[in-house]
Amino acid sequence: MSMIAPPFTLDSATQKVRLAEDGWNSRDPEKVSKAYTLDSRWRNRAEFTGGRAEIVAFLTRKWAKELDYRLIKELWAFNDNRIAVRYAYEWHDDSGNWFRSYGNENWEYDAAGLMQRRFACINDLPIKEADRKFHWPLGRRPDDHPGLSDLGL
Repeated sequence: MSMIAPPFTLDSATQKVRLAEDGWNSRDPEKVSKAYTLDSRWRNRAEFTGGRAEIVAFLTRKWAKELDYRLIKELWAFNDNRIAVRYAYEWHDDSGNWFRSYGNENWEYDAAGLMQRRFACINDLPIKEADRKFHWPLGRRPDDHPGLSDLGL
């Protein structure tokens, strides 16, 4: 399979967003890190990372804390080599407290289609388990599961 590379079209940007969602829903830090350049720079909340090794360490910590993680991403805007997304994910901590985290990300890609910069802003909303909206087995979101707009998020 060839990598989706800039310049982006509506179709290729939408595909890129879904591939990113699928990767993150795998909760496999090594696999996810391969979508980023070797020297990729991130800002995630107040944490800054540089390079794949730091990305793997960050994601390993993240998914050790954010249990039963399920994510939905939606394309917001795109141009040449940049994509903006909005997303939400649900997870619980080791005490069983559930959260829905809302965020926006700005992505910049190199010519080969690897993400070289990622800027994320995220807010966590405590929710009751009964208020969860993301119901599918861990892993890839099924194609027939509603997206963010469909869920009113």
